[in-house]
Amino acid sequence: MTSLSADDSFLNHYGFSHDPFAARVPGFKFFPAQRKPVLGQLHHLARYSQLLLVVTGPEGSGKTLVRQALVASSNKQAVQSVVISPVETLDSNILLQQIAQALGIQRADFDSIMGQIIQLALTGQEVYLLVDDAERLTGAAVETLLRLAQGSPEGRPHVFLFGEHALVARLEALVEGEERFHVIALQPYEEDETREYLALRLEGAGAGLDSFTEDQLSRIHEVSGGWPGAINQAARDELLDAMQQSKGKRKSAGLALPLPMKHLLALAAVVLVVAVALLMRDTDDEPVAPTTTQLPLDSGGTVASQSENAPPVAPTVQPDRPVIREPLAAAGGAEADDATAPDEDLPMIAEEPSPVTARPPAEVPAPIVKNERPAAAAPQPKAPEPVAKPAEVKPEPVNTPANWYAGQPKANYLVQILGTRTQANAEALVKQHGEGFRYFVKQHEGKPLYVVTYGNFASRQAALQAIAAMPASLKEGKPWVRSFASVQQEMAGAR
Repeated sequence: MTSLSADDSFLNHYGFSHDPFAARVPGFKFFPAQRKPVLGQLHHLARYSQLLLVVTGPEGSGKTLVRQALVASSNKQAVQSVVISPVETLDSNILLQQIAQALGIQRADFDSIMGQIIQLALTGQEVYLLVDDAERLTGAAVETLLRLAQGSPEGRPHVFLFGEHALVARLEALVEGEERFHVIALQPYEEDETREYLALRLEGAGAGLDSFTEDQLSRIHEVSGGWPGAINQAARDELLDAMQQSKGKRKSAGLALPLPMKHLLALAAVVLVVAVALLMRDTDDEPVAPTTTQLPLDSGGTVASQSENAPPVAPTVQPDRPVIREPLAAAGGAEADDATAPDEDLPMIAEEPSPVTARPPAEVPAPIVKNERPAAAAPQPKAPEPVAKPAEVKPEPVNTPANWYAGQPKANYLVQILGTRTQANAEALVKQHGEGFRYFVKQHEGKPLYVVTYGNFASRQAALQAIAAMPASLKEGKPWVRSFASVQQEMAGAR
């Protein structure tokens, strides 16, 4: 289906605080491990090379993110960055005007700009010219940037172009075989990086990776090819499709539940708990329904006498008077007299039963029963034994030191097993699997979330191999690889 904007229906259905797959989400940062060598290479070439540098990739491949990281990681004391982001075709004159304005000079011609760059170089300051969406440059604008990158012996700017791969062919036509530029092609995300990217996107919107099934995650990676922009589009389409299917099923079943999915699950859990409680209550104490027999009245309003051949009629049992149960009556050796029945059933205690006496008729002495158990007597239920208060479970300091995570190298990796709202669950899992398993606490939706992790690996590949060797019970939780830097950031936010 076609992509829809994130309206209230979409956000409410999944309980998102905002659209997690919008093109620009304030504060969102994701820079996978494979991008770091690219950033280091750009800094190295800017320092030791005189070539124009080109970063290529399809639309939505993360070129702008690399450009932002390059500016952010530059030495602000020694580098003046000039960023140009054309919204439409940009020719040479407009390009020079924007550069001159950023450098603070009046004249927007090539020589004046070069003079200012040389002047800054004499004071120890370099100029970075960074152009986003460089495929929008005209041929003349590209040629001007090649001239600026070549510079002069006194000084030159470092020129970076971020654009689609078609830009390379235009550069090759202009340089005519000379080595005047260097190309760095971005690579798509691996599947585990796609999962990590989606997890961070969803977490920022107040959700988790469990918003998708395993099949959906695999399909998103396959359809997007691992490119961030396409991942956002494919992920949103998956959620919109699932939402439409869910609404269709509700309509066909005659149901219209406007609540978000997580609210419906919470409501179902409450109903289940109440049902279990009522069921346990019914099985523990089944009331005996009193039986009432109406006696016929004569015309004078008195009870009609029974004929000798008529069957005996049971006396009326008042509903508000409890009936003496069989064990108590049998223990007395005679039938209980309604006139002498106690007002309430007495509690029966297994160890020392309270004596209950049924008054026999005056002319018949009550027999004494010794060591004889009536055949019809039902076993008396045991009174509940006092339940000892469970000892408070304390986390084991060996497996849960917060400073352990903070002390690990930021570039190392671990495997995230699962997250749970209950600390006891996290402790039980850590204790069950033993060495290498730990958990930390972070804040999620204003509440603590206990995240169980495994291992400490120097590379992402080593962490992936550890996942492959895990038992099936752990793999069902969809463990994934993440960096210690991201964990340390989450723990800092929980304090």
